[in-house]
Amino acid sequence: MYKTVEYHDVLNYTDYILIDVRSPKEYSEATIPGAVNIPLFLDEEREVVGTVYMQESTEKARRLGVEFVSKRLPEIYDSIIKYSKEYDKIIFFCARGGMRSGSIYSLTSSLGVNSYRLKGGYKGYRDFINKELPKINEEIKYIVLHGKTGTGKTKLLYKLKDIGFDILDLEKNANHRGSLLGSVGLGCCNSQKQFESLIYEELRNRKSNWIFVEGESKRIGRTIIPEYIWNSMGEGYHLLLDTSMENRVKIILEDYTKHDSSEEDIIEALNVMRKHISSNNIDLYTEMVRNKRYEEVAESLMLKYYDPMYMNSMKKHIFQGSFYYDNLDEGVEKISRWYKDNILNN
Repeated sequence: MYKTVEYHDVLNYTDYILIDVRSPKEYSEATIPGAVNIPLFLDEEREVVGTVYMQESTEKARRLGVEFVSKRLPEIYDSIIKYSKEYDKIIFFCARGGMRSGSIYSLTSSLGVNSYRLKGGYKGYRDFINKELPKINEEIKYIVLHGKTGTGKTKLLYKLKDIGFDILDLEKNANHRGSLLGSVGLGCCNSQKQFESLIYEELRNRKSNWIFVEGESKRIGRTIIPEYIWNSMGEGYHLLLDTSMENRVKIILEDYTKHDSSEEDIIEALNVMRKHISSNNIDLYTEMVRNKRYEEVAESLMLKYYDPMYMNSMKKHIFQGSFYYDNLDEGVEKISRWYKDNILNN
């Protein structure tokens, strides 16, 4: 008989690890935050087994699966045993809580490992998120930080976190900064499912119901802020932030030029912008990037492209506070003082 747990029970455990036995591709697209991947089938193996299952027979697919797994069974076993020595509970899950997690559960249980199977697998977990994330959001009041590109909104969020405030970092959860240059140095944007899972984790671990968040477009890279969160942000408090162009350029360069691949990533992103900016200007910016003239490119793009677009989008908001600061510490001090005067003492 399987020892099966539901995800809401897992949240009450302390000494456990979730093991995703799906293929590496499935795992990379979306998983439960904190889970490790010990795949029973590699990507090509899963594809072959699936094809045989659909086109030939279940029995043949199962036998093929056994052949694939048996070759790597010592490696799989060693990985699981290593985790069993570090954690009291080993919780396996696959796509739907079926054959893959059931088979590895049966094997490890018979060998004395304190194993569990997650009910419904990853699909069951997604059902949980789809139900619980909107409920958590209903309890929250958002304080939304707005400001032109380079005003340091993300850095301010983390400075606020350092002094005890709760934050929601949508850009980190999306693995994208939101603009057409938003993927520079970050790699692929997260999937929508992973985005929502990471939002849930951040909100679940909050200390209060007041959350600082950066103002974003509804779409961040390839992810979309869920409608209910987007609406709650719109109904929250809105603060407008600003600093000097010198500071903004400095902040932009810190974020966009610190990676080995930054130059090529920037040039690739600039090419995407040809539909918004003339090709002559893009060619000029590209040449400037190759010559490491990053400051000039950043200032020109902000003045000619980002600032006009951003200020136009700000017309829809009514701001409860507006702050200019010479440095980020001053910005945090002004935001903290506003919070004390308008939230804490009201």
